Amino acid sequence: MADDDDLENEEVGGADEDADGEEGGSSEGASKSKKKLIIIVAVLLLVVGGAAAAFFTGLLEPLISMITGKDSSSAVASGEAPEGIGLFHDLPEVLVNLNTAGRKSQFLKMKVSLEVASEQDKLIIDAVKDRVMDNFQVYLRELRIEDLQGSAGMYRLREELLRRVRAATAPAQVKDVLFKEMLVQ
Repeated sequence: MADDDDLENEEVGGADEDADGEEGGSSEGASKSKKKLIIIVAVLLLVVGGAAAAFFTGLLEPLISMITGKDSSSAVASGEAPEGIGLFHDLPEVLVNLNTAGRKSQFLKMKVSLEVASEQDKLIIDAVKDRVMDNFQVYLRELRIEDLQGSAGMYRLREELLRRVRAATAPAQVKDVLFKEMLVQ
């Protein structure tokens, strides 16, 4: 009987060892599958990130135009400027006195050009040119000489003029405001 008890203990012990071995194998297998999953996700993120970066930097433009069949020459025929080439619309010269708060009057003389997306946008701007010029003059008359100093002042001026021209020419796509001439006296 003692031999039978020893046999049972050995079988039970052997079964326990097998169970431990299987758990070790399954945790090892789970660890390998987690590593594979992490590697797959990392590679997938790199590929998607690289494709997005190529798209936003314009490196995929030739491939996209080849797939879609659209060429930049068709954009020129339709009155739209090809990518990288702008259409420009000159506005009349602006002459305003600046806000000097009691000091000697100072004037700002400025010529600007608008970069637009298409010929139709030029026509829209021509139709509302008076509104655009009024918006410019109202804003410029409130400027102080300190507001125009430095590159930060010029940047703020450009952004504000761009915001105002886009509001006045709502359906038209104005890409940028370009300073042709600017004089403060």
